[in-house]
Formats: sequence, C-alpha cells, structure tokens
Amino acid sequence: MSDAPIISTISVEDTDKALATLTVAFAADPMVRWMYPEAEIYLDAYPKFLKAFCGSGIEDGTAFRDESFGGACIWMSPGSEADYESLVAVNKAAISPERLETLGAINKQIEQYHPHDEPLWYLPCIGVDANAQGRGIGSALMKHALRLCDEQGTRAYLESSNPANISLYERHGFEAMGKIQVGSAPQITPMIRDRRS
Repeated sequence: MSDAPIISTISVEDTDKALATLTVAFAADPMVRWMYPEAEIYLDAYPKFLKAFCGSGIEDGTAFRDESFGGACIWMSPGSEADYESLVAVNKAAISPERLETLGAINKQIEQYHPHDEPLWYLPCIGVDANAQGRGIGSALMKHALRLCDEQGTRAYLESSNPANISLYERHGFEAMGKIQVGSAPQITPMIRDRRS
C-alpha cells in the first residue's frame, strides 16, 4: 500500500501547472462541458476561466496540490474575490449567447445559496487527473484545507457540478442545501459544511 499523499501549497510560479491538472480533471464534468462543449474551446477557455474565477486563491496561498500534481484544489478564503471583469470576457468569447443567458440564471440561484452573512471558505474547484485517481489524493486535499477552516472556526461552502462527487463531499461533512437546475444545463448542488467547535 502506498503512502498517503503529501499536500503542499501551490506557488504562483506553478499556476499553469495546477490549472493544467484541473483542466484535465474537469474534462468530463457535466456542467463545465455544458459550458464549453467543443474540446478545442474547452482546452483554451477553461484555464482562463479558472484564473479569473479563483486565481486569487493561488495568490493568497489557499490552493493546494499533491507532490506529483495529480490533483489540485483552489480555495477562496474569507474576503477573496473573483476577477469578474476577466470572467465575463472569457465566457462571452467562449460560450454561446443562449447558454450565457442560462448561465446568468444559474448564477442568480447560486447567489441565493452562497452564504454572505459571515466569514466563509469557498471551494470553487477540486480535481484529480484520471491518471492519478484511486490514490486518496482528493480526500487528502479536502482534509488539508478543512483543517484550516476548523482552525479558523469558519464554515465551508461549495457547489458540486458533478453528482458523482457528492458522496466525497458528504464524507467530509458537507450537506446539500438544495438543487439548481435551469433549462438544458446539468444540475448543480450547493453544499455547506458547518464550523467545527
């Protein structure tokens, strides 16, 4: 049996390497591929989307990976923000107008679930390359970051864009808050993990 994965912080210099891992990991994600169904557009747009959406997590030191970059996650600590201007530009260039309209309706529903009443750790993305699955990397990444949440006494929040991942999140203390379903887009499940005393 192999040793447990060793988790460390993603450096700013390793941003592209981490985004490549996450791009490969999300290649079959229902929601992400609904947004970017064509492979060429996906491979170009998704790393740009991630950089705009949650690149601040790498700059803030709240993004983590295993030694081999088989898996990575980017968390946004309380107060961290997306680069919304860049995010809109990426999506306008890569997503059809009809789907952009649906995405806008999805985002409105997400905002209704996303807690804003207290400090919160938010997990925009966690993924493991298919080549590295089955080694406990996903769980190790979750445990590492959730330990920080617990030390700070904060809640954690995420939106699961893939039903196959919900059981992983539940094992780490997340509970579904509801379901988001708009038009032809796949279902999204917002999930919360209460603070640990």
